[in-house]
Amino acid sequence: MNFQQLRILRETVRQDFNLTEAANHLFTSQSGVSKHIKDLEDELGVELFVRKGKRLLGLTEPGKELIKIAERILLDANNIKNLADHYRDNDSGELTIATTHTQARYILPAVITLFKQKYPKVHLKLHQGSPSEIAKLLLAGEADIGIATETLGDIAELASFPYYKWTHTVVVPKDHPLNQHPQPLTLKAINAYPIVTYHDGFTGRANIEKAFRHTGEKPNIDMSALDADVIKSYVELGMGVGIIASVAYDEKRDTDLVILPSQHLFEPSWSKIGLRRGHYLRQYAYDFIHLCADSLTADVINAEIKPE
Repeated sequence: MNFQQLRILRETVRQDFNLTEAANHLFTSQSGVSKHIKDLEDELGVELFVRKGKRLLGLTEPGKELIKIAERILLDANNIKNLADHYRDNDSGELTIATTHTQARYILPAVITLFKQKYPKVHLKLHQGSPSEIAKLLLAGEADIGIATETLGDIAELASFPYYKWTHTVVVPKDHPLNQHPQPLTLKAINAYPIVTYHDGFTGRANIEKAFRHTGEKPNIDMSALDADVIKSYVELGMGVGIIASVAYDEKRDTDLVILPSQHLFEPSWSKIGLRRGHYLRQYAYDFIHLCADSLTADVINAEIKPE
């Protein structure tokens, strides 16, 4: 048994049992992947995959148990490398942050500026994606830190920490009728116009729908987008009323838009920092997290990310 066999086992599962895709991700041949799987099964004396002809359909019971062990072994092997890197050169290396557009565009620039001042030799990689994509990157060991509002707190293999609380706000062009609407603003008044907001599963969309549901209104969502910049662009064009994260409004840049007092309409949301349990963090990763939230010290983090 060797690490390559375990990597192939893991990647085959991650690629939904598609050997061609597994081979592509590991920069090897499909025949090589098949041979490694057969050699591992022969050595162990059990079948790890459910098969239909040459196709793999899933894992057998021994396969399900083995993949858990393989994940731990490969995680610890990567931890050994990180440990050596830490003691050999503790102020340089690579830190990968997986986050959403809203966090990357509006929240993290100040943190990243301070971080790069302290660690100029650390290569910072910023991946932008959906909350589910961020979780997958963390679970696959392809990201060190994840930041998002959804998903990260729902996966047992991930430890999540509160980062900051925020609310949604309503934005309209300056000449929009709602800008002259008597206060307080109501969801019924908003719903008289097309709404432009986030896709399902992004940036607290569930809280928006929940707010409308509590008043018996079905939100008149006419357009949805992944990020606030796109939403604001279409609101500026008169395509509808925008509902965005309050942190995504910049009065210096968004001069053609106004925000309407609307904090009373939507429940607050929490953005979270997610880490894979058992993942060894370099000191600069702890420092990055501490720059995000003063309360998140190394001791607080380690108490949560130790493998169960």
